Amino acid sequence: MKNIFYAMSVAVVIAVVGAWIAGVRIVVIQPIGAIPDGVTIVVSGLPALHIIDSPDAICQRNQGGVSLLCRGITAGRIAKEGHVIARLPYSGMLFSLSGAPDLER
Repeated sequence: MKNIFYAMSVAVVIAVVGAWIAGVRIVVIQPIGAIPDGVTIVVSGLPALHIIDSPDAICQRNQGGVSLLCRGITAGRIAKEGHVIARLPYSGMLFSLSGAPDLER
């Protein structure tokens, strides 16, 4: 049983490192006016992003804060410049891992 768990753990680590090297990123867009349900996209071709990122986290890193204009521009740039591999439902857990500030408090 330990060997199976060890093998699965190694496989997951190799898959994550391989995806990172290949330039695959996960971008989580929280629910906003234009996207009322939010979305999680798997994208490639944007090596400057973190492995799990969001427009809110990018705005926080680059401008020191989050605004609706920055969110929209960043989401648009990701959609335009990256290659979208998959669109998935919004994940609050992944959004919290992206490093975005918690604006609900």
